[in-house]
Amino acid sequence: MQKKTKENFIDLSSEENGGCALLASDEFFAPKENMLKKGRGEFIPDKYTEIGKWMDGWETRRRRKKGHEWCLIRLGKRGMIKKIDIDTNHFVGNHPTHSSVEACQMPYYSSMDELISEKCNWIEILTKSGLKGDSQNLFSINDDKVFTHLRLNIYPDGGVARLKVFGQPDDKFAEWQVMFDAAAIENGCIPQACSNMHFGNMENLIKPGFASDMSDGWETRRRRDTGYDWVILKLGAPCAPELIVVDTSHFKGNFPESCSLEGSFFPNANADSILLDNVTWEKIFPETKLKGNMENIFKIELKDVSQYTHVRLNIYPDGGVSRLRVLGHLFS
Repeated sequence: MQKKTKENFIDLSSEENGGCALLASDEFFAPKENMLKKGRGEFIPDKYTEIGKWMDGWETRRRRKKGHEWCLIRLGKRGMIKKIDIDTNHFVGNHPTHSSVEACQMPYYSSMDELISEKCNWIEILTKSGLKGDSQNLFSINDDKVFTHLRLNIYPDGGVARLKVFGQPDDKFAEWQVMFDAAAIENGCIPQACSNMHFGNMENLIKPGFASDMSDGWETRRRRDTGYDWVILKLGAPCAPELIVVDTSHFKGNFPESCSLEGSFFPNANADSILLDNVTWEKIFPETKLKGNMENIFKIELKDVSQYTHVRLNIYPDGGVSRLRVLGHLFS
């Protein structure tokens, strides 16, 4: 649901509108994802975790060296940003003293390497400004450019309860929306087989949206042999993959060390026949290292792949993946 302000702006960054906290420099005390949730956050006086006080926001550890903390955010709705609310609700004595915000326009599924590369033109839309604790810190933004991603910088460290980015969405058809997610349950994808799903069901891989926690992904038991785990999906429609997203969100100490993806064209295969020896699997991308708690994005050259009805994700040696996206164009 899109919430509007009095100026008819919507919160472009909210979780409800598809916003996603991609990566943070540190999130020792409280995860970055909390910032994009609705409301202003709650405070439970007697609630603690094994690492300290439970806080409903993003909170870093105390920084003991030069520099500052930051968080990369992909807007759920690309658009022109008019107001930013950096809400430090309930953070008193542990809030940042200052903050700044940078923005850029990049393809929706841009990798971390691309977002920090020279080709990514980050523009400072909020200069370093003072913050008050336990307050909504409101800032007006004077820039008419359309942005897709933000980098929230906090100085030097501390906690932010919520970040709200109010603006006017740009309704032009984004390039990623033209592509079909053949691995989405809403597009007809069906999980057909896997090696193991001791901690999390393979059906979670193809659910819409972002995983809520580790239980909302596919996770295998720890392997004690020399093998590896795998899952086979029947795609919602035959397609040639152009972009693969292996999302390990929430998996920090138990994500796979690496993965590979294979494809097969076997239109009439079922859960039994897809496991037969006569099924030919072609390599879509080779075994490649993964990073935990983030979207791992692989761009595929069309000249290197065929049209597939099934994909097999192999993870080495075991672990958890929250979502798999197989994006491409349908064949007429």
